[in-house]
Amino acid sequence: MTDQSSRKLIIAIDGPAGAGKSTIASRLARKLGYINLESGAMYRALALKAIEWDISFEDEAALLKLAQNSRIQLEPSMGGNRVRLDGHDISSRIRERDVTEAASRVSVHPKVREWMVARQRELGIGGGVVMEGRDIGTKVFPDADLKIFLDADPVIREQRRLDQQQIKGPSAQDMAAELRERDLRDRTRVISPLVPANDAVILDSTSLSEDEVLRRAEALVRQRMESN
Repeated sequence: MTDQSSRKLIIAIDGPAGAGKSTIASRLARKLGYINLESGAMYRALALKAIEWDISFEDEAALLKLAQNSRIQLEPSMGGNRVRLDGHDISSRIRERDVTEAASRVSVHPKVREWMVARQRELGIGGGVVMEGRDIGTKVFPDADLKIFLDADPVIREQRRLDQQQIKGPSAQDMAAELRERDLRDRTRVISPLVPANDAVILDSTSLSEDEVLRRAEALVRQRMESN
């Protein structure tokens, strides 16, 4: 559905953990021939470095300095973004539970978020990008051509995350609790809380398959392109 004659859009997809943002953003970007900019991967990369350097997740000044001295790269591939930190491929490592939890704690700091937002704007300012996260349409690209807020029932989101990571038994309860805590942090933080932009289209994926969500997102993109 790529239309080379159209100006390339900036598409923002926001939403809570487990709503399916990463999967939909990646598939939509491939359909359009766009770059998928995964903001969460950038926070995860910084969180991993904080773990490796034994930097407290509460020390905003130290985390900001760490970020300023880090090189985080997102390299598109057929299987999704390859993430590099200071030249090293960390694509698999940043998906592990300790990094996921650390990223949520690192991302609450205003100065860290300001630094990340500046980098994200540099990456996407030229258009032709699908960027997903939690404040893309409200903070990173408030003038994005299309804003989608992808949500789902919390119970469904928890189950999707458990299925994705193949977690069962007592660990499943821990994972569910972590997801709820992450939701609370994301929605109540002072800087860039997780809320839909005023002009975002809300997509509830609770009862939709991945393919159905993708088709609806494609239809929204098509409408936006036709209105240019």
